[in-house]
Amino acid sequence: MNPLMSAEQAVLGAVLLDPEQLTHLEWLAAGHFYRPVHQALFDALRKLRDDGHPALSADGPLPLSWVSDAVVEAGQHVRGLTAAYAHTLIQACPRTEHAPVYGRMVLEGAIHRAVAQHAIRLHQAARADAVQGEVEGALRTADALNGVLADLARRWGTDPRPVPPTAGPSAATEIPPPAQSDQVAEDERFLLAVLAEQPGAMGEVVAWLRPGDFANPTHGQLYRCLGALHHRGEPIDRITLLWEAQRRGLLADGTLSSEQLASVCEGMVPGSADWFGQRVMRSSVTRTAASARAIRTLAQDEVLGPGRLINHALHALGPLDEVRTRWATARAASAMTVPSSSPRRQPRCSVTAPYT
Repeated sequence: MNPLMSAEQAVLGAVLLDPEQLTHLEWLAAGHFYRPVHQALFDALRKLRDDGHPALSADGPLPLSWVSDAVVEAGQHVRGLTAAYAHTLIQACPRTEHAPVYGRMVLEGAIHRAVAQHAIRLHQAARADAVQGEVEGALRTADALNGVLADLARRWGTDPRPVPPTAGPSAATEIPPPAQSDQVAEDERFLLAVLAEQPGAMGEVVAWLRPGDFANPTHGQLYRCLGALHHRGEPIDRITLLWEAQRRGLLADGTLSSEQLASVCEGMVPGSADWFGQRVMRSSVTRTAASARAIRTLAQDEVLGPGRLINHALHALGPLDEVRTRWATARAASAMTVPSSSPRRQPRCSVTAPYT
């Protein structure tokens, strides 16, 4: 027998034997049970209690009507429940006074399931947004996961705070980032070309775009070089960019070659750094949200206690919170920009979504 199923049977058996145990289980909800028949029966027992079932005020042994009426009530919402199974639940309970402990076992299993399910939804929403060039679905799903974690922390009685997983068996397995699409790589190359060729272009994006937002690590390193030149107030062009890359050892360690830099920045690209930067930023949001797979890995670790799982999951959501804050900054800055008298044209090959 699965330990979780044993705990579910034991807590229900305890309440069937002693209805007073429900007063010690107010924090437990029917949805925390894994099996639908257990959910329906727990709801039925609580409803009978709230309706003032006669068995609760009876003197002497508990009337059999408490069990039979619970089976009838639950049977209206689920199939397959019999009186024989109710008696099986009673036999599965070692001690009725241990019902709160059995309930905490049920809640622990529910926490692991809920975190895993919402992490899967976030990963799926991020993948869908990446295809559609959106971020709203992933951000809404992330908010839902944050809300679930806060509710589970309250029910478990822990203080929700981000805590990184420690090294060891319970630490999340490192998951490689999803492969970048050709469109994302093209947007990054176009952005770097604009930043290298247009004076002052770095000023449009430097406040909210970071090297880690680039899916291609080489592109991220080139952006870091551009940022260093901008920070020092030095002129930016292909030659100064190449020199900065050399000073940072990118040419010596094979991260970058002069031919690669020329390839990335070749040709004049008419366009706005802000426009391309937002496309790179949007890709970064969905890519970061897709890292929710790491939360699912944490939730599948049965050794990890609920409190630690909740706090580790909050820590895993931290990068997404940081990226979405910068995304909001980018959107706000774009909305405040006064359009010029001659709008800048985007290259045809890069226009796959409306300007947002």
